[in-house]
Amino acid sequence: MLKVRNLLFLQSRWKSQRWAVQKRKKTNTQRALESFDDFYGSVFGVRWKNIRAALLTEHKYIALINNFGDTDKTTNGMKLDGALNIKSLVNLARERLGHYDAKPAKGQDTTNRADETLDKLLREQEEREKHALYPKGATDSTALIPDQLHYRKEEATGKKNVLENDYNAKNFEPSLEEAIETDIHIDKSRLIDPQYGTCGLYDFMPANKIKGMEDWIPESDHYKYYQTQADFPLNFELETEYYYPEKLNLYTYEMGNCSEYKPPKKCVTNVLSHYLMDGASILPPLFLDIKEGDRVLDACAAPGGKSLIMLQTLHPDILVCNDVQESRLNRVRKVMREYIFDYAENWENKRLAMSQCDARYLDGYESYDKILVDVPCTTDRHSLMEDDNNIFKTTRIKERLRIPELQADILSNCLRLLKPGGSLVYSTCSLSPVQNDGVVHMALQKAFNEHGITVTVKDLSYVIKLFEDIFKFEHPKNIKYGQLVLPYLPANYGPMYFSKLTRKS
Repeated sequence: MLKVRNLLFLQSRWKSQRWAVQKRKKTNTQRALESFDDFYGSVFGVRWKNIRAALLTEHKYIALINNFGDTDKTTNGMKLDGALNIKSLVNLARERLGHYDAKPAKGQDTTNRADETLDKLLREQEEREKHALYPKGATDSTALIPDQLHYRKEEATGKKNVLENDYNAKNFEPSLEEAIETDIHIDKSRLIDPQYGTCGLYDFMPANKIKGMEDWIPESDHYKYYQTQADFPLNFELETEYYYPEKLNLYTYEMGNCSEYKPPKKCVTNVLSHYLMDGASILPPLFLDIKEGDRVLDACAAPGGKSLIMLQTLHPDILVCNDVQESRLNRVRKVMREYIFDYAENWENKRLAMSQCDARYLDGYESYDKILVDVPCTTDRHSLMEDDNNIFKTTRIKERLRIPELQADILSNCLRLLKPGGSLVYSTCSLSPVQNDGVVHMALQKAFNEHGITVTVKDLSYVIKLFEDIFKFEHPKNIKYGQLVLPYLPANYGPMYFSKLTRKS
């Protein structure tokens, strides 16, 4: 006879199992954190603990004062609230530095600590993948585990990464056909003639790939985008001069001060008083060093903050804001309408143009003086804070692993859009050496091998000293092609990587 308590017990058990399943389900932010702990923990060592804490904390903003609004009123309000003009901080740092004794550019010392770290990570990741595919004890012999996994890039539409096992030919047994022709001990009378049946045994071929593996991409493939050997001309030039835009007004609070800004207000010109953005985002457009009359391209413009900074310098002759989707361009248009006075009548299609195109396929080569290439990336801080639109979503694994390839294609094409002598700044909001130095290296190699373009890498290790009172920078010895703003609790900006390149030919 079934007792009531047994029914209750079964119901309770079912509920507990259900809760256990729900408990085990990971969020996108948890997947991102696990990935970063594994990857960045190896890259940054003991420093990762502090960087991690900063990334998981609300980031710090910088206020861009709108030159088309009540400029004096807004700046006075900022000063009364204790905010500091970045231009004044830069000038103080310039006086403190005094005369600079020139040191060798980065390119003269090509040692890069990240090289060895990434090589080690790649080997470890490959080992994990090998043993995941060929676990110990799964076969009679472990000799079938390949020593190395190689990946072939197919040129067909929708390029696929196909897994190939690189066995040494001498370890292969003879094929079925070879055995039939050479082995006199085989009883050929037992072979089945195809004309008498459709069983297919005569045409049987041993399986050489696992069904479903065609679209599988190993995690280690991501690290393979990081290359260090240069088979192209590589020139470095130390940048010793920096000119802060006279009309640009940016305000911040001193290091350690986490005060919040007042919300933007409508001005008498019907535009907003100031624009708030992550502080590190100001550096790529600042180091692009736009001059009066420059023709400028923002290749991946949304959401529009960096484009707004470039316009607020009042220097560009024309700024072209490009992005791949109309919805993203609408975000840029919204920012411009809110902050540019008389935008529709005097700006759009005159001094400010919108372009919808995949930046990998933009044409109009050798037509821009300056280009900002702020590419799509893993957006590390967003990935740790927001589940929505998170690149670590399980359905976006392929997209995430192929990000460096996308970034390199965008950068190499933008180098073609530069006039000889023109400058470009490549930037990401990621800590990843693969997406940063690795992509720059790959793009320079591609631009030279396919189009004969040679580039000078601008070493900004001196001029960033002007901003060290505001930002925490990575040590130059750990980076080859650019600079990196590290998240740091007293100055919680970034991450932001940026590399400045000048086209020679």
